[in-house]
Amino acid sequence: MSNGSGTTPQTVREVEVKLRVHGLFKLPDLVAHDVGVARAKRQVVREMRAIYHDTRDLRLFRWGVTLRRREGGPDAGWHMKLPVKGITDGTRDELQLPLDAGPVGEVPEALATIVMPFVRDAPLAPIADVRTERTPYVLYNADGVAIAEMVDDLVSIFDDGTQVERYREIEVEALVDDAPLEAIVNVLVEAGATRSSISKAAAALGPAAAGPPDVLEPADVGPKDSARDAITAFLRKYIRAFITQDVRVRRDLPDSVHQMRVAARRLRSGLKAFGPLVDEEWASHLRSELGWAAGELGAARDTEVLLERLDRHAEHLGSRDAALVRAVIDPQLAARLESARDGALDSLATPRHVALLSALVAAANDPKITELGERQSNEVLPELVDRSFRRLARRVKELELEGPAEVWHEARISAKRARYSAEAVAGVFGAPAKRLADALSEVTEILGEHQDACIAQDVLRELAATEDIDGRTGFALGLLHEHEFEMELHNRLEFDKIWPHVRRVHKGTKLA
Repeated sequence: MSNGSGTTPQTVREVEVKLRVHGLFKLPDLVAHDVGVARAKRQVVREMRAIYHDTRDLRLFRWGVTLRRREGGPDAGWHMKLPVKGITDGTRDELQLPLDAGPVGEVPEALATIVMPFVRDAPLAPIADVRTERTPYVLYNADGVAIAEMVDDLVSIFDDGTQVERYREIEVEALVDDAPLEAIVNVLVEAGATRSSISKAAAALGPAAAGPPDVLEPADVGPKDSARDAITAFLRKYIRAFITQDVRVRRDLPDSVHQMRVAARRLRSGLKAFGPLVDEEWASHLRSELGWAAGELGAARDTEVLLERLDRHAEHLGSRDAALVRAVIDPQLAARLESARDGALDSLATPRHVALLSALVAAANDPKITELGERQSNEVLPELVDRSFRRLARRVKELELEGPAEVWHEARISAKRARYSAEAVAGVFGAPAKRLADALSEVTEILGEHQDACIAQDVLRELAATEDIDGRTGFALGLLHEHEFEMELHNRLEFDKIWPHVRRVHKGTKLA
């Protein structure tokens, strides 16, 4: 890993389609077809060389990531292409850095840090040498707007300086959001081209590059399958989420901190719920480390939520008082948020976090299951869900409308564990478990709002007690404190209304 340029990578959303063609393939006249292309202008032929980097076992490729240093052409430099969440074929985010960010073999730290969750402690090194003779065409619509670029590539793959393979490929990339890619591609297919999802480097590396990632997609599990299968599917689902959100956090993408923290919490709760089915020491260690990770992320997320909440609720005070409280709240909490984010990012670079990622990958592939966990899911999992609900019901009996907030906080924790337990088996038992999980999500939402109101009151009291707060501002902070107190009471009343319904849902839930 290079300690070179710390330049922030530029991100470009790439939407392209690859097609394989034979050596004598003739490009069709796109203008003659009704596909929205009025002119195709040929550009200067380019000679390019790309050195792809990955681990020896191709961890990046297997997660759908490519990393290269390319010389030649207008976009020479370091390029890292990552999948876009929720979008598959042909759409990826490309992160770019200039050539001087690092020589071949020394991946710029700004890129290597982002994909560390995928590679962990394995070194990145050159793994493929791909050279391309590119003939580009810019495609224009009737208004003279460049809508797409089509390139005709003659690709040569080299191994230790010797050419070992040669083939031809067409790529069509959108330059505007409404580019008619499909229509253009259909014309090329009719002319004899074949769609391909294989990158140039993947073609160079062979079947290994198309292998599965080191955390597989969860398999479908039924009630008669073993609890081991159910636990493995659960772990794979949320470990994949934890790792992919870790990458998104490093890119500072929206909601990534929250989603990574949610994945950590669900893994912790699941390991707790599966208690007698998993090795106690193994599960305890994972839960402890996941708790640490969630805690490191929590300060940033909690501060972000609190700042948004107080700013929103300040609107109830009127414009003058709202301005007074925001003048205190916004700079104070913004400073805390920046510090918390820096702390969260620092934690992601520690050996402890790398060790956690490695432990999670191992858990997804070989969970430590007890003898009881080898039994059928419908024999052992329903009792675990019931046990977590009974624990919640005992907590609820301790609640009082005017009782201490700490007791309500404990009930919230029990409610989250019960909800996550139901969600953990929803893939096994289907609709009944999902109904229970949905009912419990109403509980966790209300008790979460209750907790936020309590925290808001504590922060407002802290801010009001600082030396430079004048009387008028202190009064305004007090008004907002009163509003949060009323919200706390409101959430307690709302909980009392929905709890009987939740109990009925649980009573009617039969998992088998």
